[in-house]
Amino acid sequence: MDPFSFLWIFVLGIVVAFAGGFSIGANDVANSFSTSVGSKSLTLKQACTIAVFTEFGGAFLFGQRTTETIRGKIINVELFSDRPDLLMLGMVCALFGAAAWVIFATSRGWPVSTTHSIIGAIMGVGIAAFGMKAVDWSYESGVASIITSWLISPLIASVVASAIFLATKYFVLMHQDTSFQRGLVAVPIYFGITIAINVLFLITNGVNSLNLDKVPAVIIGPIVVGITLVTSAFAYFFYAQWLRRKILGKESNLKWYHIFVIPFIGPRYEDSDSIEMGERNPTKDTIDENSLDSIQNEKKSFFKRFLSKFGDLLQRGVEQEVADYKAHETQEMHDSAVRFDKDTEKLYSFLQIITGAFASFAHGSNDVSNAIGPLATIYLIYTTGEVDPSGLSSVPLWLMALGGAAIDAGLLFYGYHVMRSLGNQITYHSPSRGFSMELGTSLTVLTASKVGFPISTTHCITGATAGVGLCNGKWKALNWRLLAWCFFSWALTLPAAAIVSGSLYAFAIHSPRI
Repeated sequence: MDPFSFLWIFVLGIVVAFAGGFSIGANDVANSFSTSVGSKSLTLKQACTIAVFTEFGGAFLFGQRTTETIRGKIINVELFSDRPDLLMLGMVCALFGAAAWVIFATSRGWPVSTTHSIIGAIMGVGIAAFGMKAVDWSYESGVASIITSWLISPLIASVVASAIFLATKYFVLMHQDTSFQRGLVAVPIYFGITIAINVLFLITNGVNSLNLDKVPAVIIGPIVVGITLVTSAFAYFFYAQWLRRKILGKESNLKWYHIFVIPFIGPRYEDSDSIEMGERNPTKDTIDENSLDSIQNEKKSFFKRFLSKFGDLLQRGVEQEVADYKAHETQEMHDSAVRFDKDTEKLYSFLQIITGAFASFAHGSNDVSNAIGPLATIYLIYTTGEVDPSGLSSVPLWLMALGGAAIDAGLLFYGYHVMRSLGNQITYHSPSRGFSMELGTSLTVLTASKVGFPISTTHCITGATAGVGLCNGKWKALNWRLLAWCFFSWALTLPAAAIVSGSLYAFAIHSPRI
């Protein structure tokens, strides 16, 4: 076809790609921060604030500049070589089908794989266009490997996360009289390991544009070991001492930036003399304040009231209750979990936040292609008029920025649904448990991606959550009904997205024409 034809398909593709990015932010970003919010290490607003920067930064700065335009190469694009315009239309339908399914699943609180959603949607388009022969059904790179991942991903992650939590439980948490002191020794070790794993995670999964995954292991190994030793030493001599004084010593005036100079500063207790207030006349003050409020309200213009309402609407998504959502329904399940010393649990909060931030950054750089990949196909055909049989194309920065902005929007406005499910709805969360879940997920994804196992981050965090929940030793400590719905939604993802996109594509190409 002639270049720059079918402008309406290109514009529609931008719209549905934004919707696809929105669905990724609403569902997938919960993988990174749901445990931090569920354990109350972060509020929902704090988690969203961090994720906005990490997700967009990962997508814009380190997203794949050369991305697979057909995610997973599930269909043979050469079949569309005679009709590039139909491939453009097909990618629009695929984006719509994937986004529709993920947004529906999000509304139900189901954590589903957005990667599997777009693959299923592209399958539907291929089948509607050329029949079953258009789809790669093999195990190596096709549909069979995806089905296998439904079992492999949660199983491996549950074992790894459980091992981390059990080590923490029996070496630290179970020793009631000395758990805090043991935690101060364990935290620097975990700190170094966490940084090392997350650096490896970014190298192999996130920073694709720098090709760091091609650096030989003999070079990466010593670098990672060095980072581990340096960060562990820093954590022991600085961060652990700051925690001891902040939590055990109750030095409320210690700030985060005091970590770097903690061995050289004296006590930082709150000075009660500095907060004494002068005497007030309550009646007079109340009258003056009411009068002032009345005058200010009268001066408010319509425009200011509109901005106020609009601001409330924008903040609605980040002010939802997550950690204590339906607490009365989950109370029995939470009571089945063993509780540990609160001060010791606080030691793991910052580690949990670091792991979530790194995972979010890597997620933004890697999974943005689920929405931008098909749009890149549309953009390439629109500008060249041809189908690239390699399935690869250079992606402009503005497309990566669009994907990052869409992911942020989905998180801010709709991310609380899945955070509720992966938070305290499946099992009880505490900082030590949440840290084990996140570290187990990162380690599983890192290892499996290098070995070649089919893996899904969504399935991993769900499996890790279930595995740590089982460490309580009681079946009642898990919400088996919600877990069953999650697994059911995984099985539905491929066919549901395929049916929606395939039906839409068939309807479009077989419609009557004037």
